[in-house]
Amino acid sequence: MTTAPEKNAVDRLFDRVFAFFPIRVMLLFGGKNGFVLAAGLAYQALFALFAALWSGFAVAGIVLSQSPSLQDSLFDIIDASVPGLISSPGGGGKGAIDPTSLLHASVFSLTGAIAVVVLVFTAIGFLGSARGSVRTIFDVPQPTEPFLLLKAKDLLIGLLFGVAVLASSVLSLVSTSSVRFLLGMLDISQSNPAATLLLRLVGLAVVFVFDTAVLMGLFIVLAGLHIPRRRLLQGALLGALALGVLKTVAGSLLGRGTTNPLLASFAVIVGLLIFLNLVCQVLLIVASWIALMMARDGVLADPVAEKARVERLQEELRLEREREAAARRREIELRALRAKPLWIRAASAVRDRFRRGAP
Repeated sequence: MTTAPEKNAVDRLFDRVFAFFPIRVMLLFGGKNGFVLAAGLAYQALFALFAALWSGFAVAGIVLSQSPSLQDSLFDIIDASVPGLISSPGGGGKGAIDPTSLLHASVFSLTGAIAVVVLVFTAIGFLGSARGSVRTIFDVPQPTEPFLLLKAKDLLIGLLFGVAVLASSVLSLVSTSSVRFLLGMLDISQSNPAATLLLRLVGLAVVFVFDTAVLMGLFIVLAGLHIPRRRLLQGALLGALALGVLKTVAGSLLGRGTTNPLLASFAVIVGLLIFLNLVCQVLLIVASWIALMMARDGVLADPVAEKARVERLQEELRLEREREAAARRREIELRALRAKPLWIRAASAVRDRFRRGAP
């Protein structure tokens, strides 16, 4: 009998490295062409953002014009979510879009009408590509729903996302106003470093909760995957944390990029494209992380396949219980038969033989 040759130190090192879970996540991400998928998503997201901002403010401009504090809160949320996109009152850098031009946008003009049409096509295209990319990472077939129904679903998801952005800005406004009121009650100046830090942490917390909710909606509502609640929450929290770090770093880098005279004319646009590319990579890496965790748990992401697997397991469990019940009944019958006199047992044996058709 021959034995397998013992691995050397280099082979053992490679085995340990490739068994490391983050390495396996990146291998899955790369094996599914994650970098290519993220690049395509980032390109579509760039155009979808501009169209969504113009159309969204054109529709909601009437409400926002009556509340300057809500305007500032909404601009801060957008600037915190996509650094460098707009020039927010709370941000130090100059964005690609002047917020005053957004407030004067009108959906009833020719430009506004065109922007709405562009929004519909770009948003639906981006959401459809995002769904396909996430399902590719999970190795799940594309949905078989009718085309028009699928696009209507994408449009509804886009509208819900806009409502979520507005709701997060209201939440940010309420939370920061509450903190300022509390500081005033304690007679603490808002210019105090501790007060400034507290207000900053409140804003980051709102963005963190918003990112977590968006990631959960991306995997469950948009992609239509079956993900256990525990794994979904873990992946969404991990992704929101990574996005928070990325936004913080991107905000400082985009602010520095505009001071370069060589890149000043298009640095913000290039920076936004790079930032969106990194964001899409984070989304797909989180999807890879969840997919590997589900593979470890033996759970399928395809709702149809998972339903069939659960039904098969339930059927196997039912048959096993029936076999166990039949065995218990047989055991009870044997015990009862042994307790009877010998001539009754002999008669029962003859009866059973005739029932089975034995000679």
